[in-house]
Amino acid sequence: MADSPHPSAHPFAADVVLGLNAVRAQIRQAAEDSERDPASVQLVAVSKLIAAEGIVPALEAGHRIFGENYVQESRAKWPALRERFPDVELHLVGPLQSNKAREAVELFDVIHGLDRLSLAAALAKEIARCGRAPKLLIQVNTGDEPQKAGVSPAQVDVLLAECRDTHGLAIQGLMCIPPAEAPPSAHFALLARIADRHNLPILSMGMSADYPAAIQMGATHVRVGTAIFGERPRRD
Repeated sequence: MADSPHPSAHPFAADVVLGLNAVRAQIRQAAEDSERDPASVQLVAVSKLIAAEGIVPALEAGHRIFGENYVQESRAKWPALRERFPDVELHLVGPLQSNKAREAVELFDVIHGLDRLSLAAALAKEIARCGRAPKLLIQVNTGDEPQKAGVSPAQVDVLLAECRDTHGLAIQGLMCIPPAEAPPSAHFALLARIADRHNLPILSMGMSADYPAAIQMGATHVRVGTAIFGERPRRD
């Protein structure tokens, strides 16, 4: 199944802690360089395809905000980790299929990939059913790339209004993944402008290769995996 990769190859504990500390230091530096409070930038440590034992060193080092891409993988490894570390905040940072909305609402505290009305309807139904309301971010396809998830920048206003007026959903912010070959700062600036126009507090942007630039442009959440956990094993 597309949504059930097998985590494996956990990294050495010392390497994870070194990576985590290096990223924290760089976030602090990037924030200070932009005259921002480092506490205004949250690090989402992306642990997709990393087995539970590979995540524990980061948890034991005090980190509590983690991102995953796959619902089934997360369901397999996070309930047991949360029993040990109940104050974890879990983010779904990958695309979400509408038929996985129930599991996503039950498991995640923040969902970054809302990008279409059918998913908004599915999420609204599950939020009403279980009474649990994760924070919701709209994913914006800032480069209008046909192969990539996310709503076109030109359609954000319409999707936001539909989420609010038709489905009663509170949208907390925006997320983007800039085109791989493009300088990212223009895309981060575009996302920040859209968020500012709608008074949305959360800006999820920036990954291992470009998070300092995202912080300069106002990111509140950066999603960093490789710089902490190393290269991931290939999916089967």
